[in-house]
Amino acid sequence: MSALAWITVAVFVTAYALIATEKINRVAVAVGGAAVMLALGATNAEHAFFSEDSGIDWNVIFLLLGMMLIVGVLKRTGLFEYVAIWSAKKARGRPFPIMVIFILVTGLVSAALDNVTTVLLVAPVTLLVCDRLGVPPVPFLIAEVLASNIGGAGTLVGDPPNIIIASRSGLAFNDFLSVLAPFVLVVLVVLVLLCRIMFRRAFRYDAERVARVMALKERDAIRDRRLVILSLAVLGAVLVAFVLHTLLGLEPSVVALLGGLLLLAASRLDATEVAKDVEWPTLIFFAGLFVMVGGLVTTGVIDTLARSATEAVEGKLWPATLLLLWASAALSAIVDNIPYVATMSPIVAELVEAAGGNDKAEVLWWALALGADLGGNATAVGASANVVVLGIAERAGHRISFWGFTKYGLIVTVISVALAVPYLWVRFFAF
Repeated sequence: MSALAWITVAVFVTAYALIATEKINRVAVAVGGAAVMLALGATNAEHAFFSEDSGIDWNVIFLLLGMMLIVGVLKRTGLFEYVAIWSAKKARGRPFPIMVIFILVTGLVSAALDNVTTVLLVAPVTLLVCDRLGVPPVPFLIAEVLASNIGGAGTLVGDPPNIIIASRSGLAFNDFLSVLAPFVLVVLVVLVLLCRIMFRRAFRYDAERVARVMALKERDAIRDRRLVILSLAVLGAVLVAFVLHTLLGLEPSVVALLGGLLLLAASRLDATEVAKDVEWPTLIFFAGLFVMVGGLVTTGVIDTLARSATEAVEGKLWPATLLLLWASAALSAIVDNIPYVATMSPIVAELVEAAGGNDKAEVLWWALALGADLGGNATAVGASANVVVLGIAERAGHRISFWGFTKYGLIVTVISVALAVPYLWVRFFAF
């Protein structure tokens, strides 16, 4: 690698260490790191602001912005309180059954929607339920974001890396559904069991608070029935458009932004007040992080690492599968998995092509998908949904530190990736 590439690595590692130790605000670190990358020439305005491979992913930024506007309007209808009371009553106020409900709902919905969209909708309900029952919301929020990343791995549309892999490999929606969805369901069950152990101290039961919740009527929580109907209609249309975006020719980011602006205009609410609910620091953090990772892509750091790893096992399908799975999980815990998969997919395509007529070579695509998707759970900045939930929690007064998330995320990641090893072996090599 060039001298500039090594300097870029040093800048990124320093920034990552500051984010991990939380000595400086993570938004300031991301923006500062991006500025240093630009000043050094590791990236430039063209790459940082206009490149799909090494710049700010504006689709992610505007998708988040649009969904945050929709959530901002929904918060003013009382619908989140309605769902919070309903779910608490269904679980009889027992914290662990409530967590199980949220894990399963989040995981399954994330398979159909983008996982960031899912956590944006679920997190406010979680905060309300926990407040009503007097239980700490942090374990519930962490469990949900872990479930969203696991559930998103199950389908082609559940996680952006899967979309990239599908376009490069030619794999169809049904291929993802048949290979990844069964495994994801198993991992969700394992996650429930792990959460019962990891968060056991959070499941305290306050009979007095539960009695008060059970006495509540969900309908009384609705403050504006017209706005509820309008919001759900717009949200439903946005979700349908997400699923049909290839037929409609509209990117999910455009759909979300149009939906958010349309709902804001039709709601008759003060736009300035609704805009205050947008997680602006989170959006800025993402922009800075994209520029820093783009510096690694532009200077060839990620490409060098990826090629070195794959060349070491070329022609050895099972060792290549294992290396790709674990290396993808490790790297996706550090850098955003979108540019990583974008860099790795042409290399994996070459490996699959080099395997000739070996029909088992398809396993390399699944190793890349599972490693990148599941690896996002390992750290607080490993996936977009993680960063969004940390921002929501901080605004609500329940700060989740980098290590406060990572100490649980690492456990779940190692176990889920370890489970993928025998699954891929049985599916592609055993018979």
